[in-house]
Amino acid sequence: MLKLLHSADWHLGKRLQEYSRLPEQQLVLEEMISIADREEVDLVLLAGDIFDSFNPSHEAVELLYKSLRRLSKDGKRPIIAISGNHDSTQFISAPDPLARELGILFYSRYDQEIATGTLDSGLQITRSAPGFVELKLPQYNFPVRIILAPYANEVLLKTYLGEEDKEAALREVLGKKWQNLADNYCDDTGVNLFMGHFFFMKEGKKPEAEPESERPILHVGGTQALYTHLIPDSIQYAALGHLHRYHAVDSSPCPVVYSSSPLAYSFSEAGQEKKVVLVEAEPNKPVQYQPIALKEGRPLYQKAFSNLADTLAWLETNPYCFVEIIYETETSIDAETRKTIMKAHDGIVNLIPRLTGDLSLQNTGLQAEDLGKDMGMLFSRFYQSAKGVEPNEEINALFNEIISQNEPL
Repeated sequence: MLKLLHSADWHLGKRLQEYSRLPEQQLVLEEMISIADREEVDLVLLAGDIFDSFNPSHEAVELLYKSLRRLSKDGKRPIIAISGNHDSTQFISAPDPLARELGILFYSRYDQEIATGTLDSGLQITRSAPGFVELKLPQYNFPVRIILAPYANEVLLKTYLGEEDKEAALREVLGKKWQNLADNYCDDTGVNLFMGHFFFMKEGKKPEAEPESERPILHVGGTQALYTHLIPDSIQYAALGHLHRYHAVDSSPCPVVYSSSPLAYSFSEAGQEKKVVLVEAEPNKPVQYQPIALKEGRPLYQKAFSNLADTLAWLETNPYCFVEIIYETETSIDAETRKTIMKAHDGIVNLIPRLTGDLSLQNTGLQAEDLGKDMGMLFSRFYQSAKGVEPNEEINALFNEIISQNEPL
C-alpha cells in the first residue's frame, strides 16, 4: 500500500516580529524527516507556501534544499511541491532541473508541463499535462496521478482560465479544468490525488477564518473560497495548503484535508497542535489517513496577568515559548515593572496594558479588551478611527507585508 506524507505552509524564513523562527523550522523539519523514515513513506506532498516571502533569505533557501535532499532520501523518495501565495513562481521553479534528479518536482505555474522520463532512482514520470503529473514508483505496479493546483494571482488565473472575473464563471471553469484532467488521466487502475493551495470550503458551510499571519489569498470572483464539490469524484485524497490549522474540510468526494503549518506563526494560532498527515492509498479504494502531531518548536501563548508576582512565576515555569502578555493596570505599565517583566524571559513578543482605570479609549475606537487582540485587528481599528472607514484589501495586504518582512523595520 502506497504511503504518502502531506505537509504544507512551511513559511521558511518567517519571523515573529523581531524573532527568527529558522532554528525552530530546522528542528521541526528534522522531526518531519524522522517521521517519514519511521513510517517508511513512499511519496511526500508539499502543498505550498514553502517560503514566507517572494525573496527568501539565503539561510531559508539553504534550509529548504538540505531538508528536501534528506527527506527525499537522496532521490529514493519522490517529493512533489507546489507554490503558495507567499511564494515566487519563478523562484520555486528555478531549481527544478537539478531537483528532479533527486525526485523533487516543483510546480508553480499553470502553463507548466513536467517533462516525462525515467530518473536514476527508477522513478518514472510517465505522463504529464498542464496541471497534472503521473508517476510510477519502482516498488509499485500501479501509477500515482496528481492534479496540481498551485496558487495563482488574479492576473495569472484569469490568463489561464480565459474567463472574466465572475464568481460563477471562475468556479465553473476551474471545476471543468480539473474534471477534464480527471477524465483523461484518472481511472481506477491507479491512485488519484489532488494537491492545491486555495481556500476551500464545503458549499453552504461557514468558511474557516484565514490565519492572521497570512496575506489574504485571492478572493476568486469576489468570494473567499472554492467549493469542495469542484474536486472530481475519481480523486481519493485532496492535500491542501493555506489554512494553518489541521482539519478535514469535507469527506466527499474524498477526504479534503489541510495538514496545518508545522509551527504556530501568529498568536491567532496559539494552542493549536501542529501536524503532518500520513495517508495510505491503493487503487480503487478509500484512503486511510491519520494526523501525526509535531512536537518541535516553541509554543505560542496569550496570557493575562494582574500582578507582577504571578507574571514572573508563570514566565519562570514556561521558559521555552513565545508569549503575548496582557497586563492589567489602572493607568499604564510603569517603567520598572516593564523592565522587570521583559528581563525575566527571552520570548516576550508583546507586553500590552489592559486598562482597568477611568482612562477612555473611545478616541481610538478601541475597548480595553481589544488590546489583547492581534496586530492586524488593532491596525484595522486604528485606521477606522483615523480615517472613518475600514482599511481596504490593498491597505491590509500592505500592512501584512510590512509586518512579515524578514528584517524588522
